[in-house]
This record gives sequence, structure tokens and C-alpha cells, in this order.
Amino acid sequence: MKKHNFYAGPSILPQVAIDETINALKDFAGTGISLASVSHRSKEFDAVMDEAVALFKELLNIPEGYSVIFLGGGASLQFAMVPFNLLNKKAVYVNTGTWASKAMKEAKLFGEVVEIKEANYFKLPHNFDYPTDADYIHITTNNTIYGTEYKKDIDYKIPVVADMSSDIFSRPVDISKYDLIYGGAQKNLAPSGVTFAIFKNDIFGKVTRPIPTMLGYTIHAENNSMYNTPPVIPVFTALQTLRWIKANGGVAGMKKRNDEKASKLYAEIDRNKMFKSTVQGEDRSIMNVCFIMNEEYKDFEAEFAKFSSEKGMLGIKGHRSVGGFRASIYNALEIESVDALIQTMQEFEKMH
Repeated sequence: MKKHNFYAGPSILPQVAIDETINALKDFAGTGISLASVSHRSKEFDAVMDEAVALFKELLNIPEGYSVIFLGGGASLQFAMVPFNLLNKKAVYVNTGTWASKAMKEAKLFGEVVEIKEANYFKLPHNFDYPTDADYIHITTNNTIYGTEYKKDIDYKIPVVADMSSDIFSRPVDISKYDLIYGGAQKNLAPSGVTFAIFKNDIFGKVTRPIPTMLGYTIHAENNSMYNTPPVIPVFTALQTLRWIKANGGVAGMKKRNDEKASKLYAEIDRNKMFKSTVQGEDRSIMNVCFIMNEEYKDFEAEFAKFSSEKGMLGIKGHRSVGGFRASIYNALEIESVDALIQTMQEFEKMH
């Protein structure tokens, strides 16, 4: 039976990226040694890093004056690095869920934080007022736990920092509207262990506090992400994924396939008498589709979880803070997996 990977992260990657990584673990670039034991200072790995940065810039149409770096520590380290480097007195945080809350918590260690928030996390704040004398505004573009997503770039009057961990490369982005974008790569790009950051080169140097070397962005850019030993294997896999994205229509191609998957799945949730979406309207994520049982069918939740697992649906259990179900339909998930989940939902409906 085919297994369908709906895990929220670490999550599905293109099979070609996995296969190429396996091959490189056996023999990297014809060196006769494994990728797991190659020197990051070798010319062969230099080429990997250079191409990965170049493809980032090409696929996202990153303008001149921006850098791309790869780091360790996950997005969670970025929660602290961002305010450490940018927050002088005050920052605005749009609190749209668990990860935005954690980022905001770290920022409060460095200065005043103005919080923007809806009554609950199943709706995003739009058209809100904010102080224009703040050092920056921080948004989380896609919220994996609650299934909401900002799908359009927004103009703000102050520098914009965005956590794009779970929707990078899923849609075209106007990078010029952002001053710093970061994300853990374990959703749409690579296995866990590598983090990306894209930033305007002139955004730093405005805080007076001393920045430890490893927590400064520019030192990593100046050293081509190799000031210290980078996560070699995840960076290599990221490169394979970037090649796959380019070969499949680029970011525009990803958006087309993601829109198709999301629209089909949401249509079934809205039609099926047993389920309902937790998010309505424009805020629905095309990456993480969250849904629950309708009230009259609440008692069938455990049964559906078991039934869907037996049908090969992996990772659709909702986050513990929300419950229900979550189908993460990242770039590499094929539409046949969405069709299989829809068929499973329809079969369960007919049974009851």
C-alpha cells in the first residue's frame, strides 16, 4: 500500500532530492568519500553552497543588495537573532499563533513589543494600525498549527521581517517588500538542521549593543555561510530541492500545483457532512489544511484517525492545541495523495 506523507514537519521532500542525497552519502561528487565526511572547505562543497545561493536568488527573484545565508539553530534561534540585531526600542509583532508567540517572547528581552492579534488564531489580522516609529514589524506568513496564511505581500511603512518557514517557495514573493526573511528548511526545502535567511545588506548596524560573532548576520554572509561548519547534508539536499523546483516550473509552478491541491481538499471538506474547516475565506492556508469533525460526528474522530491510517494517510492528526486533523500539502506532495485523502474521507462518510 502506498503511504501518503501529510506530516507538518519534518515533512515530504521530492524523491529525487532524497535519492541524490543517498547517492552522495555513498560517494559525493566523485570524490570517493561520503557527503557525511566531506570537508566543507573542499571545492566540491563550495560548489554546492554557491549553486544553492544562486538558485535561491534566481527562483525568488531576489534583488541586488540582498544576501542569502544558511545557518543552524532552526527558526527558533532566529526568534532571538532578529531582535538582537534589529530591535533598538520598539517592534511590532503580528501574533498569529504558536510560533509568532514564541518569536514575540524572545523580542521582549530586547525592547518594547507592540502586539497585533485577532480574538482567536483562526483568523488573521488585516488592515490594522501600528506605530510607524517602530524598528520593524514581524509577521509569520503561514501558521502550521492553525492553518492560516498571508498569501499576498503587504506594504508596511517600517522594515518588515517575515518567518516563512512553512511556505517559502510555495508562491511568488516580492522580496523587495521585506527586509529580512528567515525559516527552518524542514517543510519545503530540506531535512531538519538548516535554516535560511534572506536580508537587505544595509538593514544592520543600527543597534548599539555588541553582537556576539555567531549571532550576527553579516559575518555569515561575508563568509559564504561557512564562518563555522555548516550543516553539510541538509544544504546538499536543499540544493537538490531547488533544482527540482526549477525543473518543475519554478515558484510559479509550485503555486499552480499547490492551489490545485488546496482547492480540491477544501472543496471536499466543505462538501462532506462529517467535516468542517477551522478557517474560512482568504485566510485559509494552502500549505496546512486544518479540519475537524462537525459537532454531531465528534465521537467518530478517533475512528476516522484509525481508518485513515489504515488507508495509508500518515501525519494527519491535528496539533494537540487544536485537535482534529491537519493535512500538510507542501510543494513535494503529489496531487494523487490529496485525491487519496479525499477518497478516504468519502468512504468514511458513506460508512456513517
